[in-house]
Amino acid sequence: MKTRGESLAQAYLRRILKARVYDVAVESPLEFAPRLSARTGNRVLLKREDLQPVKSFKLRGAYNKMALLSPEDRAHGVIAASAGNHAQGVALAAQRLGCRAIIVMPVTTPEVKVQAVRERGAEVVLHGDSYSDAHAHARELQAASGLTFVHPFDDPDVIAGQGTIGLEILRQHRPADDGPLHAVFVAIGGGGLIAGVAAYIKALEPQVKVIGVQTADSDAMAQSLEAGRRVTLNDVGLFSDGTAVRQAGRETFEVCRHYVDEVVRVDTDAICAAIKDVFQDTRSILEPAGALAVAGMKAWLARERVKHQTVVAINCGANMNFDRLRF
Repeated sequence: MKTRGESLAQAYLRRILKARVYDVAVESPLEFAPRLSARTGNRVLLKREDLQPVKSFKLRGAYNKMALLSPEDRAHGVIAASAGNHAQGVALAAQRLGCRAIIVMPVTTPEVKVQAVRERGAEVVLHGDSYSDAHAHARELQAASGLTFVHPFDDPDVIAGQGTIGLEILRQHRPADDGPLHAVFVAIGGGGLIAGVAAYIKALEPQVKVIGVQTADSDAMAQSLEAGRRVTLNDVGLFSDGTAVRQAGRETFEVCRHYVDEVVRVDTDAICAAIKDVFQDTRSILEPAGALAVAGMKAWLARERVKHQTVVAINCGANMNFDRLRF
């Protein structure tokens, strides 16, 4: 992917600047959160990816990948594995591009996400208890069908699509009003979102911290970065189903190893508190994965005793399964 003498971040910068996402995505607002700001003693800005047409950021990477396929590959169709939000992105992209899409989803996927995928014309196959189970089955189906696999995170074109969020954050941030940008907090499942955001921000503003957030029971990327190699978890927690990934991607791990400053772990109580925090500021209800960045931001600011700084948390999804709140 890199040319001679070019850094990994510069290579992704080129890809992100050329990414084709705005046929389907909107430039989501970067909004001031007054209550979170008062509570933390910092200027908190929320990147509202929950306002995308599929209520999450995932359509960016899916569409960019599929728009760059050859006409022959698109005509043949695509296949993907997803816990829900990537599935909706692929389904919307296929609908817009006029191609067939098969989505393999874990049986644990919230019904709201399954129904949303079917409503966009994609074929849904339910298999396994986690993303990793669904991914393995999708690969088997791909080998038998010859469809093009659209990975939810471990693909340079998908990463570049997600990286347009980093582009927008730097473009929308107003230093004259907000002060210098101190840190950006990003949820991590397989790592596609944070890889794209970190590569872009570090290429242009390397002093800005990029901090990942994972649940303590689905922390494959955090463990991998600590070990210096990709770690596979035996099982994952399912409360934050959108980030329940047993192993980080090969490409995403490489990018995060170079450009992510730290990964914060949070528990279910912290996520629930963050969902409430965001609701109080925006009147939007995030899904658990969508509130991860806010939960991690609060924990990190308190731990580091940071005050009077400008920070961004990416609200990455709002496809809430209300039955999950029972747990």
